[in-house]
Amino acid sequence: MVRKSFKEQVLIAREEAIVVAANRLLAEKGFDAMTVDEVAAEVGIAKASLYKHFSSKEALAAAAMIRVLDHALAQIEALRAEPAGDEVDQLKSVVRWTMQVQLAGDMPSLPTQNSALRTALTSNRSYLDRLMLVSERLGEWITAGQRSGRLDPSLPAEVILYTMFARACDPVLGVLKESANFSDEQIVDMLLSTCFDGLHGHRLRSPRAAPAARVDTGLRRSHA
Repeated sequence: MVRKSFKEQVLIAREEAIVVAANRLLAEKGFDAMTVDEVAAEVGIAKASLYKHFSSKEALAAAAMIRVLDHALAQIEALRAEPAGDEVDQLKSVVRWTMQVQLAGDMPSLPTQNSALRTALTSNRSYLDRLMLVSERLGEWITAGQRSGRLDPSLPAEVILYTMFARACDPVLGVLKESANFSDEQIVDMLLSTCFDGLHGHRLRSPRAAPAARVDTGLRRSHA
């Protein structure tokens, strides 16, 4: 293996620092509010030096997403190497990890409607290859979970996959964290439950059963 020169090592380290800074700012401020100047200032370099590594803000966002996908793949491969539970348990572990990353402020926040960003992502082979591999790995577990009956077999597999992806950018996480009523662990456990178990009670009432009491929001008292 050819050893990299000192200059090459410095460039690699600087590029990693740029991506880490962009990732943090994207998580904190979102794509629209983040500027290239802020990323450069965070790293302590001139904007011109940053542009030697990344040609645009969109390229920075793509690099941040590649970083997240690399970490996701590492989590998935670790679960595949030492499985703890069945396929649905593996899926839950991955979703738990994505929510923990978001609560830790390390999940990039990207807009869904931005043509320039969409073009940058769909034309980035490294990003697409990793996204496809993550989807394939999770898809294998989803299919197995549907075969076993632990996941609804009537749902298209891609619906389950996209539902899991949505947890990585679920705004409910941030709302609950800001409320200061729950710990991060409680938030993750609750949203993991709603994702995989839904909102229905464990024992569904029969049609003849007495209706459940209505939640009293105080509105009836105020209008009494």
